[in-house]
Amino acid sequence: MAFPSSLTILSYVLIPFLQTSMGIDSISILHSNSSLSDGMTLVSKGRTFELGFFTPGNSKKRYLGIWYKNIPIQTVVWVANRINPINIDSSAATLTLNTTGTLVLTQNDTVVWSSTFQKQVQNPVVAELLDSGNLVVRDEKEANPEGYLWQSFDYPTDTVLPEMKLGCDLRSGLNRRLTAWKSPEDPSPGDFSFTVALNNYPDFYMMKGDSKFFRTGPWNGMGFSGSPELKPNPLFNYKFVYNKNEVYYSYSLKNDSIVSRLVMNQTTHARYRYVWTETDQTWRLYSSMPQDYCDTYGLCGPYGNCILSDSPVCQCLEGFKPKSPQKWNLMDWSEGCVRNVELKCEDRSKVGFAKLSGLKVPDTTHTWVDETMGLEECRKKCLNNCSCMAYANSDVRGQGSGCAMWFGDLVDIRQFSVGGQDLYVRMDASELASQNGSRMKLIVAVATTVAVVLLMVFLFGCYYLKKVGRKMTGKSFSILPEKSNKRGYQSDEGQEEDMDLPLLQMSTIIMATENFSMKKKIGEGGFGPVYKGRLESGQKIAVKRLSVSSGQGITEFKNEVKLIAKLQHRNLVKLLGCCIEGQEKMLIYEYMSNGSLDSFIFDNGKRKVLDWSKRFNIINGIARGLLYLHQDSRLRIIHRDLKASNILLDDELNPKISDFGMARTFGGDQIEGNTTRVVGTYGYMSPEYAADGLFSIKSDVFSFGVLLLEIITGKRNRGFYHADITHNLVGHAWIQWKEGRVLELIDKNIENSCNESEVLRCIHIGLLCVQHNPEDRPTMSSVVVMLGSKIEMAEPKQPGFYVKKLSLEANSSSTQIEFRSANEMTISQLEAR
Repeated sequence: MAFPSSLTILSYVLIPFLQTSMGIDSISILHSNSSLSDGMTLVSKGRTFELGFFTPGNSKKRYLGIWYKNIPIQTVVWVANRINPINIDSSAATLTLNTTGTLVLTQNDTVVWSSTFQKQVQNPVVAELLDSGNLVVRDEKEANPEGYLWQSFDYPTDTVLPEMKLGCDLRSGLNRRLTAWKSPEDPSPGDFSFTVALNNYPDFYMMKGDSKFFRTGPWNGMGFSGSPELKPNPLFNYKFVYNKNEVYYSYSLKNDSIVSRLVMNQTTHARYRYVWTETDQTWRLYSSMPQDYCDTYGLCGPYGNCILSDSPVCQCLEGFKPKSPQKWNLMDWSEGCVRNVELKCEDRSKVGFAKLSGLKVPDTTHTWVDETMGLEECRKKCLNNCSCMAYANSDVRGQGSGCAMWFGDLVDIRQFSVGGQDLYVRMDASELASQNGSRMKLIVAVATTVAVVLLMVFLFGCYYLKKVGRKMTGKSFSILPEKSNKRGYQSDEGQEEDMDLPLLQMSTIIMATENFSMKKKIGEGGFGPVYKGRLESGQKIAVKRLSVSSGQGITEFKNEVKLIAKLQHRNLVKLLGCCIEGQEKMLIYEYMSNGSLDSFIFDNGKRKVLDWSKRFNIINGIARGLLYLHQDSRLRIIHRDLKASNILLDDELNPKISDFGMARTFGGDQIEGNTTRVVGTYGYMSPEYAADGLFSIKSDVFSFGVLLLEIITGKRNRGFYHADITHNLVGHAWIQWKEGRVLELIDKNIENSCNESEVLRCIHIGLLCVQHNPEDRPTMSSVVVMLGSKIEMAEPKQPGFYVKKLSLEANSSSTQIEFRSANEMTISQLEAR
């Protein structure tokens, strides 16, 4: 999309810096009719960093970047236009700062790159390169970093500098992630990145494309669980911050004379820390990650433990055996291990926990954390939940504190010879007894060996003393084996329920809902009614009562319960329990006081409550929740019914995805499937799913794109009406985009509160998501990145259903399309997973 012509009208621009040899080293205020052109540079006040144009290696492209000023080996730490390089043969490029406080890089009057911000401009505005290497735009009198209008530290490339935050700003949705250069001569983003995952127990991942490559392990109060080498050192201090506003890691140098940086390398697939040595005039490698073979993500599969000193390195946790012995013996450990004795939930006396020590704790995708809970209370809570497979202290400092619980398979565990932490793994009581018996035998054997050795030493000593004529007046020996459990294990016993969630009695539900009173009814769909309720404890709940005609049997119902129970994310609705009595099947959810999103954005009165910042927060939350389903959950989950009525809003209007009755799960690298029975909601379904029954993560992306456009416009895609227009909302948005009138789409209620560039970016993303061909649509990981950054985006292609609306009668002989529930609160029969 072309930038508004007002970008060429500049009243505040960068102060000119002629050649670096002139010695001008800083700026403090902007003057009119000036700019930074190729050949000029901007130098930080302390002459530490320099901003200018450069050409990497033998490339024939020019880039705007920041590098160290006084290091002879040009080391670039940030690149502005890494996606859109400047042609050397073309006329010189120019960097300017316009009246809105936006940095704009142009060549031949074409915008190559620009910055954006979300704060109010107070003139005059200045752009300054700080000695930290941070390029900032700020009001002239603003010295507080929190008040910067824009800063390059919020948009890192492949390098982390001291004081830079690596992680997420939860208020704005900004994700500060690292992405390696494609090559030493091409700074464009490669497929190797480093980012924080906003799990309940946050974790950092290195990614190769969409696949996890390495995991640091969660922060345990002292360091990252999987990086025990990160410890106090003479070079730098480090910290991890996790609160309601931010989740990030940063470091600071202990001495101003030290120069150090972290950088991602696409070629070697590693993250290096370098230190500049002035004596040798070279960058010295200080540390790197991954460090060894056992750092490979998920190398040993579920319940496998990577032990670098063993051969082979992958060993099943004690009490487990290879799932596929044949593959395991061929060094293929991907399928991992299974239990020797399957867990049973009906009797708590038949389960307990084995204590494993010195570990990198498992992947935290499916976790729950309470920082106020002690270890004993944590054990009880885990014991009473059949889905809880392990627990540990979330903070290992001192005697330990906090509670972290793992649900589902335990993946990406490794053993450390030094460091690591304790993990308590759920086990069958018989297996615990067997382990303790084996341990006692080992202890007895070791004690016997020690006793024999000591006795021989004693007898030899006596013989020697007697031989030299000395009198033996020493102490007698007492060799008694200490009472001890087998190293690394501690057992206790308890009881579990049959289901993966608490089973509530029908009487409890009847009391909570006043016998399913009509005044408690808050909705109804193809699955049956939903009631508001309150438990005796005072907790508000939403009860989904499945009707007999919903088609769900007990097996399908249990499958749905187990699926939802394992989903742990702030943007997914939380399932509290279930009820099964006779023909009754009910799901009990946390109550969302603000109801569903459609009750706001499609209501002329209530939509006024949602200004742009709230809508943007909702868009980001839905995107993060969907990314979790597609990429970060244990199994890849395709929702298949993402729509406004299935987005619930909590007290603070934060979004939570609900209704997984149509969801399908995949394992491994599977990303698509097909069905002869298409179920869903017309207006949100992708073309390939509606016509041929083909569904994939990209069909969910299509639904997200429709939903995004509905949030911005306040109009439904299905039933959209505009004078003289026969297209739906998606088709209308496409036409407006092509005609350059896309701003006309914006809901009148947010015109005064919206950030225009942000809204334009969201519409752009929405149109990318609803493109007709699935392969053209971005993944949700790309969507989250595009929402949280200012990277360049491709031009969208024609959307699905653009030519004509889908006819409900146009069903093929092999595919039956089923649309349910005009009020869009839809659940259909669950297919076997």
